[in-house]
Amino acid sequence: MTAALHEQEKNNWAKAIDYNNIAAIPEVWPVVAAQHGDHLALYDPHTNPETKYTYRQLADAINQFAAGLQALGVQPEEKIALFSENRPRWMVADQGIMTAGAIDAVRGANSDKAELLFILNNSDSIGLVVQDITVLNKLAGDISGQGLRFIILLTDEAAELDTDLGGAKLMNFSELMALGAENTLTPVKLQRDRTATLMYTSGTSGMPKGVMLSQANLLSQIYGASSVVNVGPTKKVLSILPIWHCYERSFEYFTLSQGCTQIYTDIRNVKKDFKNHSPQYMVAVPRLWESIYEGVQKNFRDQPESKQKLVKFFLDKSLEYIQAKRTLAGLDLDNMSATGGQKLMARLRSLYLWPIHQVGDRIVYSKVREAMGGQVDYLVSGGGSIADHLEDFYEIVGIEILGGYGLTETAPITHVRRPWHNLRGADGQAVPGTETLIVDLATRQPVPIGTPGLVLVRGPQVMQGYYKNPEATTKAIDPEGWFDTGDLGQLTDMGDLIITGRAKDTIVLTNGENIEPTPVENACLRSPYVDQIMLVGQDQKSIGALIVPNTEALEQWAASKGIDISDLNSKPVQDLFKKELKREVANRPGYRPDERVSTFVLLDEPFTIENGLLTQTMKVKRPKVSDRYGDAIAALFA
Repeated sequence: MTAALHEQEKNNWAKAIDYNNIAAIPEVWPVVAAQHGDHLALYDPHTNPETKYTYRQLADAINQFAAGLQALGVQPEEKIALFSENRPRWMVADQGIMTAGAIDAVRGANSDKAELLFILNNSDSIGLVVQDITVLNKLAGDISGQGLRFIILLTDEAAELDTDLGGAKLMNFSELMALGAENTLTPVKLQRDRTATLMYTSGTSGMPKGVMLSQANLLSQIYGASSVVNVGPTKKVLSILPIWHCYERSFEYFTLSQGCTQIYTDIRNVKKDFKNHSPQYMVAVPRLWESIYEGVQKNFRDQPESKQKLVKFFLDKSLEYIQAKRTLAGLDLDNMSATGGQKLMARLRSLYLWPIHQVGDRIVYSKVREAMGGQVDYLVSGGGSIADHLEDFYEIVGIEILGGYGLTETAPITHVRRPWHNLRGADGQAVPGTETLIVDLATRQPVPIGTPGLVLVRGPQVMQGYYKNPEATTKAIDPEGWFDTGDLGQLTDMGDLIITGRAKDTIVLTNGENIEPTPVENACLRSPYVDQIMLVGQDQKSIGALIVPNTEALEQWAASKGIDISDLNSKPVQDLFKKELKREVANRPGYRPDERVSTFVLLDEPFTIENGLLTQTMKVKRPKVSDRYGDAIAALFA
């Protein structure tokens, strides 16, 4: 890392609220409440009634919740399951549990029943905090034998249930808070190395493993993020990812630690909330940025043909402009060391294209920014690789995306792109205190800079281990503290990590060639007709694909051609997708002939969380998809 980058990080740290002397996340709230007590901390405009907490109210509510738990007999280091989706009371419960000295085991209320019951049992939880009566009813018939001492609703619904709860005391939120108000909180001394939470891996197959994260692991995320961006009490954050997921949870700890206002939204209301609340920040996964992009593209497609041509002209010229700017800044991933001549040509090209880009900004791109509230400083993308065409689009329209990398086992952030070194296509440089090592997949020996291999990381965010699973822990973390991410990647000379895929997702063809599916899938997603895609072809001669079409774009194409698309296997439809896949894959940087998609099937059902084919962070569950469409995959290579 250069001295300039290091200096910028020190400047950011100097402007952040100082938490160097605290030992645990619960100690954050009195500090931030003292500085920003009357400032709005949490706001959910979609609950009835709306839920709000100022920082002072939040700190008081956390202590009151903790006092209520202690009055119920909760002892330090006991486990309490917390099953709920996003809402301000989640943060009260989460931090109340930690303040009482207990450890929470978290999961979303919409998760599969079997998964929730597994977590409840595996975590040895003595109590359950649950979103509402509906979720409790989903579990009630199977928890009588769990030995729970209490169950707490995060709503104020009547705490009544006909089902046998095995003697567990059932209370609603207000009843617990009233109990807390009647009892004095007994302070619990929290140590940095104490387990703070059990976070169960989302996983793309099998039952999740309980990741033990310490207070130090969680605090490392505040320190790491503070070195990258300056945020503060004038800033607003729009929250859409599941709060129980490590990515969203750690980011919320960070933004709330700096006095920001956290506003909860959902997929139904996100576009409206962008306009209504004009946030400066938002964290999400590539699927959301793709959804917003598709909405913009649909708007473009709905315009008269003359206007469509004009928009395309500006987008094409602006793409040339930002590519020239990247070359000048040394941020072109395909040409990190441009020659003097290349930089001269890039400068001339940028000077020529700048006026065109400015006109495009005034009549096209500014409207995209306005639709997103007009105040976005940064969008943070993680939880999967973001496709190049999305990177290009958001840079063209003037919305900065900072990509990042990490896993639940690393609390999660290990790498993030800096605003002053935003290398598109990469996954960022290591946050301070974090080391990265790329090793050969077979020998486990370090490889030279620029050579792909298995990614290992070591740092303050690496988990304590998997709960009650020492064998898996030993396999994941070696004696020197290096954590095996299971991801494939490489490093640049500047320390930028570039993730190329998952080791277990690599497709090996019969000719011995290894194909990393993610980059090829991202290239295919550039086509307006491809909504979702998963490559297949293990032990085959060539690559195949399962494709979920973008029905809206496909119907519009069919209408313009007078073609009936009721049969997705019709020759015109098949020919369209063959042409689209051939073009997009061939145009991918670093394209190899073995990456050509030689056969495919069009599916009439999307991959969703509800049908079990996507994780909660919208990653494709490849084994699940392969199982469901086993016959179709076999037919591709018959």
